[in-house]
Amino acid sequence: MEHVVLLLACVAPVVWCYSSGQVMDSCGDMRPGHSGLSPQTQQQAPFIITTDHSTYTPGQEVKVQLKSLSSIPFIGFLLQAREVGGRTPVGSFTLTTGTAQTLSCSQRPNSAVSHRSESDKTSIQVTWKVEASADVQTIEFHATFVKDYSTFWMDVRSPALTFSNDSTIGTTSPFTASTMANPTTIEASTIRPPALPAREISNTGCGVTKLCFSQPSRCEPTASADCYFMSARRLSPSDAAVHFEMTGPSDGYISFGLSHDQMMGDDDIYICGIGSDGLVQLQHAFSTGRKAPQHLPLANVSDVRASVLDRVISCSFTSANTFSTQKTSVFSQPYHLMFAHGPSSNGQIQFHTATFISTDKVDISRPQLVRTAEWPNIIKAHGALMLIAWITMGSLGMMVARYLRGVAKEQNLCGKDVWFLVHVAVMSVTVAATIIAFILPFSYVKAWSGGAHPVLGCLVMILSFLQPLLALLRCGQQHPLRFLFNWSHALNGVAIKASSVAAILTGLKLIDSTLDQWMMKVMGGSVAWEALFFILLDSHLKWKVNRADTLESKKIPVEVLLMALFFLGNFAFLVTLLVGIGIV
Repeated sequence: MEHVVLLLACVAPVVWCYSSGQVMDSCGDMRPGHSGLSPQTQQQAPFIITTDHSTYTPGQEVKVQLKSLSSIPFIGFLLQAREVGGRTPVGSFTLTTGTAQTLSCSQRPNSAVSHRSESDKTSIQVTWKVEASADVQTIEFHATFVKDYSTFWMDVRSPALTFSNDSTIGTTSPFTASTMANPTTIEASTIRPPALPAREISNTGCGVTKLCFSQPSRCEPTASADCYFMSARRLSPSDAAVHFEMTGPSDGYISFGLSHDQMMGDDDIYICGIGSDGLVQLQHAFSTGRKAPQHLPLANVSDVRASVLDRVISCSFTSANTFSTQKTSVFSQPYHLMFAHGPSSNGQIQFHTATFISTDKVDISRPQLVRTAEWPNIIKAHGALMLIAWITMGSLGMMVARYLRGVAKEQNLCGKDVWFLVHVAVMSVTVAATIIAFILPFSYVKAWSGGAHPVLGCLVMILSFLQPLLALLRCGQQHPLRFLFNWSHALNGVAIKASSVAAILTGLKLIDSTLDQWMMKVMGGSVAWEALFFILLDSHLKWKVNRADTLESKKIPVEVLLMALFFLGNFAFLVTLLVGIGIV
């Protein structure tokens, strides 16, 4: 019994010491003295460190906050400020709460902060400053968080604070990790990363010193405002830190992610977006698929810089975080790269309008040029059917009905005018091709993909489905209300044609990864070619109606010659675009 009492007498001060926060023995490695236990490494800490400045000056006070995410409490903590790469605490803390206390680490008074008791805490705020005579540069705040005796996280870091002799710097546009608390909402505030100089991100060193991934392939972001680009460069072979860059035009955000497959979901992503205040901010998140991504703390992210100029958003930062997916959390594993961009509304990011994915899994620590994945055959078939339907067949059917009915008059087949049978046959094939093309992408993606293209595609499908229904319900030629059908049928046809052209253009923009966007130009040429022949045929039709000479000509009618010439040119445009779809 005496031995038990003696043992308890020896252990009690140690236990009391930890719960009271007197943890000076942990000043060096910031490791809790929980015997035989290891820190959490399989998941990101549910706690972050935020600051109200991105730079600091000698004697300037910086507010530092330890914050819990998702209301998960912590019972203990240890906080220090250290130079980047250093292990000795710098500066001193003052308290603004009674739940914390200052400690003297490395014989420096008030150089650390810890808990006073093991009560649950979700937020701690303190004030830090460095002496005017101190010789320090870039610093980070390091913290250890204890959720319970067996669960704790070490080396949680804040974004880096850079030293400046200018007392005005860092007071008007500070950066804080608290803006990362919700990846779907970029909070309205005056805080942001330091500005990234224009044209600093380039493809210099791609494949030699850094990994590069872009669309169009090998584009130069300093030369083209339409270049979507990201790069990764490992700082040193012995260091897990990677310096990332990303840039591209967007009205809301750009982002890149790492995934084990080529489908959205289970991805570690970084988002560079415009907040409701118009400032650019960085977020770390985890994608679960079609839902809004889950937030992750920035943790070991530093050297964050960002800017937006003429819709081009740019971000660069250094991350020492592991890549967190459900399958692995290992840095050296190969991953598929994904790049996505889209709009935002009042700081809230919307579903991406476009994305491109790497063909193969890549090791981001190895300098290389990453190839963009080819589009699946089912998506290519969708594009090919829409081109055939509305670049060639639909146009041919509309022209036959408008311009050739006079040429083939009194020529009947099965009691119907030949022009009418040709029109019905061609337009039936067009509608059938449209229905198949509409079903294909949804059967592959099995979800709404976002952006203008699917909206326009749905509009084309609805109007195409209505057109034959209107035709079946038409009244006789001599009916006094026949003109209503004629006008509605013609106007609906024009609406389908305009919507289909817009849908094809937006679709080609999604898949055309060439530097000069030649497929878009070919499509533009096709539209101009068709408009030219509509003008020529319409002008000839009016001239023919108004001419005084009504004698029939035995020569080949001009309408037929113009239609033949149109079809030859149209066919050439169609083949060119089909070849383009085949090689993307």
